[in-house]
Amino acid sequence: MSLLNIQGLLLSIHGSEILSNVAIGVEEGQIVAIVGESGSGKSMTASAVMQLVPNGAEMSGNVWFMDDNLLDKTEAEMCDVRKNHIGMVFQEPMTALNPVQTIGKQVIEAVRLADKSLSKDQAREKAELMLHKVGLEQTRFPLNTYPHKLSGGQRQRVVIAIALSQNPRLLIADEPTTALDVTTQSQIMKLLKKLVKQENMGLLLISHDLAVVAEVADHIVIMRNGKVIEQGNTDIFFNEMSDDYSKELFAASKLTFKDKKSEKSSDIILDIKNLKKDYKLSGSKKLRAVDNVSFRLKKGENIGLVGESGCGKSTLVRCILGVEAYKSGEILLNGEVFDGQKELRKHINAVFQDPFGSFNPRHMVKRVVAEPFYLIDTPLSSTEQLSKVEEMLNHVGLNADDMDKYSHEFSGGQRQRIAIARALITEPSVIVLDEATSALDVLIREQILELLENLSENLGISYLFISHDLTTVRNITDRVLVMKDGIIVEQGPTNEIYNNPQHPYTNTLLEASPDITKALNDKRNELDDNFV
Repeated sequence: MSLLNIQGLLLSIHGSEILSNVAIGVEEGQIVAIVGESGSGKSMTASAVMQLVPNGAEMSGNVWFMDDNLLDKTEAEMCDVRKNHIGMVFQEPMTALNPVQTIGKQVIEAVRLADKSLSKDQAREKAELMLHKVGLEQTRFPLNTYPHKLSGGQRQRVVIAIALSQNPRLLIADEPTTALDVTTQSQIMKLLKKLVKQENMGLLLISHDLAVVAEVADHIVIMRNGKVIEQGNTDIFFNEMSDDYSKELFAASKLTFKDKKSEKSSDIILDIKNLKKDYKLSGSKKLRAVDNVSFRLKKGENIGLVGESGCGKSTLVRCILGVEAYKSGEILLNGEVFDGQKELRKHINAVFQDPFGSFNPRHMVKRVVAEPFYLIDTPLSSTEQLSKVEEMLNHVGLNADDMDKYSHEFSGGQRQRIAIARALITEPSVIVLDEATSALDVLIREQILELLENLSENLGISYLFISHDLTTVRNITDRVLVMKDGIIVEQGPTNEIYNNPQHPYTNTLLEASPDITKALNDKRNELDDNFV
């Protein structure tokens, strides 16, 4: 008997069909990956299993978990299932964590819910162990740390620790590595795979990227528009897939790289000089998050800044944007000293890592996207603003109908597209993109990178592209800076860094980057070894 067996699941919200005849099974000790673009129904399928659907939702079909049909259970019974049998890792960690409670208190709460016999000291020890398993060492990330003091990737690791602390029979992971750097992503995926085999646990893994799941998944399900269009065991799926959409996802996951040869202007748009930033720790201790960073960004040039979570990338971004003070150094924007003054802000916009956290949930999309217009000396009329908003939404794959919706009505990838539209709307000299494509499915990622490249070439916009993934930034950047522990350890033209990395850390990032071809070869070799 399957651990989880979804049969003919249909789900509609206020009469609109969201899921249609979904059929998916997960066995004990098996990893099943659901792959598809934003809005395909992946996350809603997971929500249906957990019975965490929005008001107005109507469901039919069967969701069997062991011997029980979850659709027949009351909310009180489902609470027991969620507490003891099914764990879940959500896509956006900041919305899953309590911002006014320490990470220790939140992990300990999950530990004690799973085993009420534990003493306070035992629960604390297990919480420390779970955080250690996901790469958060007690020396640097004590239990009294609050979520807002962690990077996006670090917060995601806390959420994974909470889910694993319940020792679930089934774990549902909704984009669990989206916000993680490539090395940590690799570690987490290997950890999940190891736990599945050790604990004989089932894992329903949701992702938009075939390259990420190809190495670990035993079975792959492709979804589109709320339907399962194709599925099969991983070892034969890629050789036998017949649907055009599956082939598109596969092609988009196999990134091809362009050889950048175009000459850039000699005009310096952004000049960072010897920037340093310290954070105060307990007592007199300090952490140097940015250590003597210097670089120049030319007009129309794109620079990639890559490194693991916690290396200082986002801290550097906040200093550059003028929203956080720095210890020493200088930032010049279009030749003028920039410390966040309003008259210069319209020349530099940003796309943040967590789009949901950067939006006012009470504002419609048309107001969210138009927010940067308050920086313009001569404001546009309401009609002109709406026209510009519609234009930007079209650029990022949305449409005019989306202007009158709220941010919570969109998927994570769609919200990121709204954030990109907002950054583009004042046509700034510099756009800082902090993990701008981390939440996007592979097809939209390809379109957004092409859009950004076209805008850079046509309008002379310069990009500072912050990412933990060297592979993602290769097509759009002219130069790459590699950051570790607040220091730029290597920099140079993009192709040189990729083809001939000099620093061991750069080499580590390259090796950890998802590669679907390598993943499939490794899986075949693993199957051959097991057969022998």
